[in-house]
Amino acid sequence: MKIAIGADHAGYRLKDEIVPFLLSQGHEIEDLGCDCNQSVDYPDYALPVADKVASGQADRGILICGTGIGMSIAANKVPGIRCALVHDMFSAQATREHNDTNVLAMGERIIGPGLAQEIVRIWLETPFSNGERHAGRVQKVKQIEQQYTVHP
Repeated sequence: MKIAIGADHAGYRLKDEIVPFLLSQGHEIEDLGCDCNQSVDYPDYALPVADKVASGQADRGILICGTGIGMSIAANKVPGIRCALVHDMFSAQATREHNDTNVLAMGERIIGPGLAQEIVRIWLETPFSNGERHAGRVQKVKQIEQQYTVHP
């Protein structure tokens, strides 16, 4: 699976723990930064990752900031993105099974590398259930997105 990953200054250390884990699992990684502890703006990293996923250049995306909140808000502004903020294993599984999420957001200040790796593993391995009620709900979300997307 090709995964785009990005982080801001408050999440780059966790990103640097997740990338080797993903590579060890056989995934192809596109690291879109950042790699420093100097203050940067999380939307500048959320957008490139979300764009890669929305355009099909990446199968999934992972975003990390201090809490994961800002990254998830920014990513969800991109049409076609269903980003979930996850800090536990149950939510990692449920958000894939029920919501067919394609971007995962996490907070470095909330969880450590061991839990983050397990969340990522579960999130990547869990398929969308494609059950009628879940598929219908995801379709309704897509319809909402289309309703509010400006078309030139």
